[in-house]
Amino acid sequence: MSSPPTYRTTADAPGHADRPVFGGYRTGANDARPAVLELYELTKTYGSGAGGAPVYALRGVSLTVEQGELVAIVGPSGSGKTTLLHIIGTLDRPTSGTVRIDGIDVAGLDDRQLAALRARSIGFVFQQFFLAEHQTVLDNVADGLLYAGAEVRERRELAARALDAVGVAERQHARPTTMSGGQRQRIAIARALVGQPAIVLADEPTGNLDSHTGEQILELLGELNEQGATIIVITHDHDLANRLQRRVHVRDGLIVSDTTNLPQPVGTNRTDDQR
Repeated sequence: MSSPPTYRTTADAPGHADRPVFGGYRTGANDARPAVLELYELTKTYGSGAGGAPVYALRGVSLTVEQGELVAIVGPSGSGKTTLLHIIGTLDRPTSGTVRIDGIDVAGLDDRQLAALRARSIGFVFQQFFLAEHQTVLDNVADGLLYAGAEVRERRELAARALDAVGVAERQHARPTTMSGGQRQRIAIARALVGQPAIVLADEPTGNLDSHTGEQILELLGELNEQGATIIVITHDHDLANRLQRRVHVRDGLIVSDTTNLPQPVGTNRTDDQR
């Protein structure tokens, strides 16, 4: 059976010619490596809704993300963006369609193989941080390599480097409970990046932060992207999305637009205040 064609977004696929595409294709047969994320005609259906009708969370979503992109997936509550996050993160499987992570079709993987792919290729940053309060900052980040097969010493060395990259190296022996929300989010970002995953998924990364601290975290994501990290931010915040290089707008389980922005500068003029 031949592989499904790769489209940058649903709008490229046959039958979607009425949707504008900005920036053109980002993959092709001559690329040196596969896209880090390829979704083709994804659907996700849940049980029965009102009157016994099925609930369609996703309705044929196609999307391609290349290495080094900084992408916002933006939409209101109920748009399908959280379902998309779960499927991209291999936390859930689609009802139909194809998901390829770093060139690997996840459909043929069993749960153990899927967990290994997730540990190796996907880093997660959550709104709630999810840090272990009884562990030091260093060990919280080192735990991001638990399933990578690295020895304890190597895990801690890599964790220290990741903490330095996000600007909180001096707090590596502290406990998360002694740190501000902005510092804890930096730690969560370090944990997501420590294994150098193909994709970092950031779910509302500024949602629990004040506007000043949220701006610092956004600048940090921009700096990390400039260093080569591929980052996908899932958000309902259009102002945040407009700051990123590319914005994918989701509504009613469909990609309704996919635009390359001319964003305000991200990742410059970071202050020394690590609140």
